[in-house]
Amino acid sequence: MNIERAQQIAQSDELVDVIYYGASYYIDQVDETSGMARIYSRENPDDPMQTVPVIALTEPDSFRV
Repeated sequence: MNIERAQQIAQSDELVDVIYYGASYYIDQVDETSGMARIYSRENPDDPMQTVPVIALTEPDSFRV
């Protein structure tokens, strides 16, 4: 995924799934400078957020733009 798309998803009024190593997550915020995103688990939203490279995120096939 590219930074621009990740920012669109993070700023969306809807929760949009992204995939990180086969699991569903939501994007909390994107740091354009570092190319990193803070994500949290869709299935376990109380788990700690993770900071991951935006390039490692993908959208489910049905949501690709």
